[in-house]
Amino acid sequence: MQLHTHTWGEGDRVALLVHGAMSDHRTWRRVGPALAALGYRVIAVDLRGHGASGRGDYTPQGFADDLVETLPTGAELAIGHSLGGLALSLAVDRLRPRRAVYSDPAWHLAPLGEGFGPEVFAAFKSASRERIRALSPRWEEADVDVELLTLAAWDEATALCLAALAGTDLLPAAPVVPSLVQLADPSFLIDEERGAVLKARGFEVRSVAGAGHTIHRDDFEGFMTSLEGWI
Repeated sequence: MQLHTHTWGEGDRVALLVHGAMSDHRTWRRVGPALAALGYRVIAVDLRGHGASGRGDYTPQGFADDLVETLPTGAELAIGHSLGGLALSLAVDRLRPRRAVYSDPAWHLAPLGEGFGPEVFAAFKSASRERIRALSPRWEEADVDVELLTLAAWDEATALCLAALAGTDLLPAAPVVPSLVQLADPSFLIDEERGAVLKARGFEVRSVAGAGHTIHRDDFEGFMTSLEGWI
C-alpha cells in the first residue's frame, strides 16, 4: 500500500520517520523541522490505519511492506517509534538506510492479563483531553492537540494487531545497518535484561532519563541529545 507522507526540508540527505500506534506523521511536529534545519529532507509516513493512509489487513509484515513500497531506499537516516520501530526493523533489510534509530520499539509487549484485550487499546480512541494530559503531563499543549487529532483519524481495528503481539519476543537477531536503540526510562517494552541482549547483539542502546514512551514528545531536548552521533 502506498502511504500518505509529509515532507519537511529540501536537504541533500534524506531522513525517514515512522510513527507509533494510534498516531501519524503529526507526532513528529518538532522532530521533522529540527532535522530539516540540519540539512535533511525529512519524509514521515502515516502507517496504514493511521492518518490519511488506507485501511485494512493490519499485520507487522504488512506495515513493513508498506514502508518499502512508499519510501526511498538508501536514506541517510531512518527513525521508527514503538510500532513504527517494529515495522522499520522488518523493512530495514530492504530500505537499507545508512543508520537506523529504534525509539522505544515494540519488540516485546508483556502478555495481556485476563479481561485486557484489543478493546482496551481501541477504547483509547475516545480518550479525553484530560486523560491524555494525565497520562502525559510533560507534553506541550500542542502535543495534546495533535494526539486528539490523530486519535480521531486512527482506525481502532489496528488494536487487534497490537493485542496479537502481546507476549511475543521480536528482538532482532542483529542490526542490519548501524543501529541505535533509544529507550524511555523506564521502558515498558525493553527492560534492562533485553537491553543487555540488544547490546550483546551489536546494537547501541541509550536511555533518555525520566522520559516516557513517546520520548520525542515527553522530552524533545533529551530525544535530540540522545541522537548525537547518529544525525
